[in-house]
Amino acid sequence: MDKYVPPYEVTEEILLLVSEITECLGGLVPLGEFERLPRLRRVNRVLSVQSSLAIERNSLSVEQAELVLEGRKVLAPLEDVLAIQNAFAAYRLLPDLDPFSLDDLKKAHGVMMEGLVQEAGRLRTGPVGVFDGEGRPVHVAPPPAMVPSLMEQLFRWLRASGLHMLVRSSVLHYELEFLHPFQDGNGRMGRLWQTALLASWKPIFLWVPVESIVHDRQEEYYQAIARSNRDGKSNPFILFMLSSIKEAVLGLERDARSHLAHLSRQVQALLSVMEAYPMSASELMDKLGLKSRATFLKNYLRPALEAGLISMTDPGSPRSPRQRYFKA
Repeated sequence: MDKYVPPYEVTEEILLLVSEITECLGGLVPLGEFERLPRLRRVNRVLSVQSSLAIERNSLSVEQAELVLEGRKVLAPLEDVLAIQNAFAAYRLLPDLDPFSLDDLKKAHGVMMEGLVQEAGRLRTGPVGVFDGEGRPVHVAPPPAMVPSLMEQLFRWLRASGLHMLVRSSVLHYELEFLHPFQDGNGRMGRLWQTALLASWKPIFLWVPVESIVHDRQEEYYQAIARSNRDGKSNPFILFMLSSIKEAVLGLERDARSHLAHLSRQVQALLSVMEAYPMSASELMDKLGLKSRATFLKNYLRPALEAGLISMTDPGSPRSPRQRYFKA
């Protein structure tokens, strides 16, 4: 086989969803505005990671996943904690990865599955399948000898296709689930790589927690994969993913505008006077023209710290006379 074209059909329903998502993206706050919301970015990254792994039966809650991100210990199975740590590392890599590169997909898998499987970062060398609760095969992936060629052809198609990225990324996601190119971790890699492809089109997708919508609709997700398998084309899965992406984008729009609306004039003034280097409380008060330290702490500094908009150079000693502040 010299050229593999994944089976799908672009329908009016798919085109309508693409148009609706594109329109929704136009309603998002600009990326520069969104960068003023580090707490929201952090929450959404935690949601993406925790939701994607919860689909794989990882036991950690959102709150526990956030503690792991902070480097704190949680009471949970070590393998589940490692999976969360690995996933955070893989998502952090996304801006430096080429989503059209099979080598970079394998590199990301190596990070995602380090310490969890023997073949982390390599295409599988053995058979795999998906089984139901009674051990019956639901889907048997292609033989391992075919996987390298199929993956090379799939990525050639990915690079050459002129299909809209919303659809192309959904097709690629489905194909990773169908081919099961890795020993384990195929589901989380499919979700990660769709995010990588969408972010190559619109960088805001680095912070759109599509995975949380998929987790909320997990049974539909599996049904869409099963229907696509039966139909011999990925249309049911494409429609499912596009509707999930639309819901996630609308959610981000609501959250971002709500967070921006709650930024007080005082906090915005504080951010506007901060320089590129860490500054002391006295320096910031001088720039703001404030005399009362109590007013500065109550209305400016503490709200900005609580919102995650600024950080301390010495968070372990908040009252240190050498404390300095910088934009998060």
